[in-house]
Amino acid sequence: MASSIKDPREEVLQAWYMDDSEEDQRLPHHKEPKQFVSLEQLAELGVLSWRLDADNHETDPELKKIREERGYTYMDVCEVCPEKLPNYEEKIKSFFEEHLHTDEEIRFCAAGSGYFDVRDRNDAWIRVWVKKGGMIILPAGIYHRFTLDESNYIKALRFFVGEPIWTPYNRPHDHLPAREEYIKAFVENDVAKQTVDAAA
Repeated sequence: MASSIKDPREEVLQAWYMDDSEEDQRLPHHKEPKQFVSLEQLAELGVLSWRLDADNHETDPELKKIREERGYTYMDVCEVCPEKLPNYEEKIKSFFEEHLHTDEEIRFCAAGSGYFDVRDRNDAWIRVWVKKGGMIILPAGIYHRFTLDESNYIKALRFFVGEPIWTPYNRPHDHLPAREEYIKAFVENDVAKQTVDAAA
């Protein structure tokens, strides 16, 4: 009976493969038929997720524990919407350019919602919908992008180890050590594993 217990994260995080349509980036862009991706499959790509208490994030013991374990010493709040973000149109365009970072990207959705798109091992786009209470960590070196959904609003807490580094490296930046390390840890590693499984 345990299998019917739903992972509480699924209420605030969902993922699926995207279609190739050029329509408004804020639409869900589901494939036909829909092709969902589990949170376990995301974890295999290095993308980690939690469900936390968005209304009490200042005192949430689980968030405190994650920050301590992962060494997140810096935090700020970013509200993305036309009214609150200076140069909104320009910023949204730049967030949606495919890029990578040399550090983890940590986002906790305190209100609203948005899409983080990540590449799978075969370079296909997976759209990750993060809603209020969802926290996502994208590993250093993964190609990704961000956009709002049709609600046009997200309030996100951003965490860093030490000083915040905002630098996005737009694709292609395959020569960066962070990218090479990501490939080694999450792409080649799995290819090797599949080969062993096939041989077994």
